[in-house]
Amino acid sequence: MVLWQLFKTFFWIGLVSFGGGYAMIPIINSEVTRFGWISTERFTNLIAISGMSPGPIATNSAILVGYSTSGLAGAIISAIAIIIPSIILVILIASFFKKMHDNKFVQSMFYGLKPIVTSLIIYASISFAFSNDLLTYNISFRMVSQLLIFGLSLLALVKFRWHPIYVIILSGLVGVALYT
Repeated sequence: MVLWQLFKTFFWIGLVSFGGGYAMIPIINSEVTRFGWISTERFTNLIAISGMSPGPIATNSAILVGYSTSGLAGAIISAIAIIIPSIILVILIASFFKKMHDNKFVQSMFYGLKPIVTSLIIYASISFAFSNDLLTYNISFRMVSQLLIFGLSLLALVKFRWHPIYVIILSGLVGVALYT
C-alpha cells in the first residue's frame, strides 16, 4: 500500500510541478508530511543531501524519501514515478516546441510562470529555515553562526563568483569546525 502511495504521489508531483527540482521541494515536503512518512526536519536533512548529491534534486529527494519510507523498493518506485511524467512531457513538448516556440500565447505563459518558480524556491528556503529554528526569536550561537554561514556563502557566490562546489565544501568544513 505504501509503495502504491509513493508511486501515485511522486508521479503526480512529477506531472504537475513546473520549474525544476527546487520548485518541487515545497510540494514534496507538503505531501511527505501530509502522509506522515517523515518529519519536516528529517526532510530538510534529506534535501541537503539531495542538493549535494549528483543528479537532479527532485529525483534525489524522491529516492531518499522512498528509501526512508520503504527501503530499496520505495527508492526505486519513487524514482521511477517522478521521472516518468518528465520523460513523457519532454517527448510531447519536443514534438510541438518547434512549431509553438514563436507562439505569443506560449511565450506569455512561460513569462508568467517565471515568478511562481522563484516564489516556490524562496518559500522552500524560508520554510526550511523555520523548521530548523533558524528564523526564530531565540537567539543562539547556532542561529547566529548559521546566518553568518548563509551570508558569507551568498557573498562568495554573488560578489566573488566562487564556484558553488567550493562554497559547499567550505561551508561543510565550517560546520564540522563549529558543531562538533
